[in-house]
Amino acid sequence: MSEGKLQKLVIRCYKEDSFDQKDEIKELRYTALLNPEKYTQSYKTEYKTEQASGNSNSDPKFTRSLPSDLDLEFLFDRTGVIAHFGNDKEAKQDEKFYKDHGKGIIDDIENFKKAVFDYNGDKHKPNYLKIIWGSLNFNCLLTTLSFEYKLFKSDGTPLRAIAKAKFIAYIEPEKRVAEENNQSPDLTHYRIAKAGDTLPLMTYKIYGDSKYYLEIAKLNKLSNFRKLTPGQKLFFPPIAKIS
Repeated sequence: MSEGKLQKLVIRCYKEDSFDQKDEIKELRYTALLNPEKYTQSYKTEYKTEQASGNSNSDPKFTRSLPSDLDLEFLFDRTGVIAHFGNDKEAKQDEKFYKDHGKGIIDDIENFKKAVFDYNGDKHKPNYLKIIWGSLNFNCLLTTLSFEYKLFKSDGTPLRAIAKAKFIAYIEPEKRVAEENNQSPDLTHYRIAKAGDTLPLMTYKIYGDSKYYLEIAKLNKLSNFRKLTPGQKLFFPPIAKIS
């Protein structure tokens, strides 16, 4: 990126969740009229609260990290007071496009909705999205969208609107599993025993408590659970099924 050159926020639309260039729906690509003044990216984690018998205090246990959210606002304006600047070909095309404001912003908003909100006719679900601006490169799906109309022509045709959009991060299932490392006690886990592993230790790493190791031994039909054989495959069911 050359210093000082205007880079506008772009939303690219994809048919598939691989976000491969060949799957981009280029005719739906959206370029923001103005870059946002700010954006908010939030992260959440999920904990399961368990209360031991006879104890008034709960013990929060980490379950998983939830996908991050991105909040953005987009301006739609056909009053004619906003002009793009810059010397790149794309900026000049956009300036000409927005100069013609006789039809208001209805068509602009519909084109935006086709990109981020409407169902993809082939997939019967909204498009996968990639939001790109500066250091922001966010693969996502739209979760909520609202419009606030601000200015109108005398006949009621809207000339300016603010769109508030929330997007949720999308990670391909294979990548998500690799990143999470499947550590949640509410999932089924498969592990390969290594030298030095013990069943109580493996049970503790998955459930946060080694007390379930006898049940795990029964489920895996282990005749000698005190000594595991390296390379031995074991499975650990969701904690609800053994509690």
